[in-house]
Amino acid sequence: MQKIPLVDVRAEYEPLIPRLEAAFREVLEQARLVRGPNYWAFQEEAAAQLGVRRTVGVANGTDALVLALDALGVGPGDEVVCPAFTFYATAEAVARRGATPVFAEIDPATCNLDLEDAAAKVSERTRAILPVHLFGRPLDVRPLLELGLPVLEDAAQAFGAAGVAQHGTIATFSFYPTKNLFCLGDGGLVATNDEELAERVQLLSFHGSRDKAAFDAVGYNSRLDELQAAFLRVFLPELPGWNEARREAARRYGELGLGELVEIPPDEPGHVYHLYVCRSPEREAIRTALAEAGIASAAYYTTPLHLQPSLRYLGYEPGSLPATERAAAENFSLPLWPGIPPEAQERVVDVVRSAVGVPSRA
Repeated sequence: MQKIPLVDVRAEYEPLIPRLEAAFREVLEQARLVRGPNYWAFQEEAAAQLGVRRTVGVANGTDALVLALDALGVGPGDEVVCPAFTFYATAEAVARRGATPVFAEIDPATCNLDLEDAAAKVSERTRAILPVHLFGRPLDVRPLLELGLPVLEDAAQAFGAAGVAQHGTIATFSFYPTKNLFCLGDGGLVATNDEELAERVQLLSFHGSRDKAAFDAVGYNSRLDELQAAFLRVFLPELPGWNEARREAARRYGELGLGELVEIPPDEPGHVYHLYVCRSPEREAIRTALAEAGIASAAYYTTPLHLQPSLRYLGYEPGSLPATERAAAENFSLPLWPGIPPEAQERVVDVVRSAVGVPSRA
C-alpha cells in the first residue's frame, strides 16, 4: 500500500535542485553570508510580487510578528485583538511584547476573524488588530481599518493570496518549509506600504543599528539568512504556478464529491490553500480510517489559544468562544500540494466515503 503524505515539499523543489545548487555555489563563491546581495534583492522582488512598497527579510515568521508589533509601538498595558483559532505564535508575539491578546470569534464559514466581534472587542486600550489569513484564505481587512487602529495582517500561510499585505498597515509572512512560499530552513518577512514602518523594522531587525557603530534602539538579531534568501529567489517565480496548482487540486476534491461527505472549504477568488481543511463531527473516525489506509491527515489548533495553559491568566473559560471551539473540535486537513496526483485524491475521497458510510457514486 503506497502511503500518501499530507504535503510533499520535496516534490515541489526536486525539479529545481540544479538551480538551488547553483544558487548555493554562488553564495559560497561570493562569501557574503549575512545581508549579502540575495538578501537585498529578495526584499525588492518579494515587494514587487506582493504589490507593496517595502519588505524586510527576518529570521522567521514569529520574529516577523514581534518586530511588526514593536514597530507599531505595542507594549505593556496595550491590548491587541486577534483570533484564538490560529497558530500559537499569533498570540505569543503579542504576549512577548508585554501586551494582552484579546480574543475575538471567527466566522464559522471561513474560520477567519469575525469582523463584527473584533470591532466589539476594541477598547480604549486596544493598540492594534491582528487578523490571520488562515489556511491561505484572504480576509478583506479594509473594514477593520475603519476602526482607526493599525491592522497587522498575520499572513504566515497566505503568500500570494489576493490582496494580502496591500491594504493593512503591515503584514508578516513565514517561510517555514511547508508554506506556499518556503525556504529550506527558517525565514520570515515583514511587508508594508509605510516607509517609516519599514525603516523601523529594518533597524530593529539589526540590533537597532544602521551601521553596527551607533545603536538607536534596543533591537533584535533577526535577519533572513543569505543562503535562504538565495533559495527563495529561486522559488519566488514558481509561486504563482504552485498556487494555481493548489487551487486546481482543491477544485478536484469538490468534483470528486467530497462535499457530499464532509464540510469542505468554500472556494473564493484568491484562496491559495496552504492547507485543505475540512470539517466534520465524525473527524476522529475519518482520521482513523485514513491512517489505516496509509493516508496522512492532521487536525489543527485542537486546543484553541484562549484555552492554552500558558494563556490561562487571561481568564477565558470553555464555551467563551463557541464558534472557535467547534472549529477546533471538527477540523481536519487532507493531502494537498502542487502536483498531487489525481489518483491520490480519488483514493482519499474513497476512504472518507467509506468512513462516513456513504455508498460509492458508482
